[in-house]
Amino acid sequence: MAFDYEAAGEAAFSLGLAGKRVEAAMALLRQTAPEDEVRGARLKAAATAVHHYFIQREVMGMRRHEGVIREYGITREVLVRLGTC
Repeated sequence: MAFDYEAAGEAAFSLGLAGKRVEAAMALLRQTAPEDEVRGARLKAAATAVHHYFIQREVMGMRRHEGVIREYGITREVLVRLGTC
């Protein structure tokens, strides 16, 4: 029983870290002009962060991502990279 609580706490902490990575990656992407030479790398980093976050959520049984897509401002450009659009 105590292990279950500890495991749930670790999973929640890990999901929180993944969410912070999404926030940071999306913020960097928003600050990057379309013609900026680093845009491709930042788009890839944002897509990777979102992909990892979605996987983490799905492992925890959260299959619907519409709310977090809105909450984190995940753009269509990023979602297309994931093949979700």
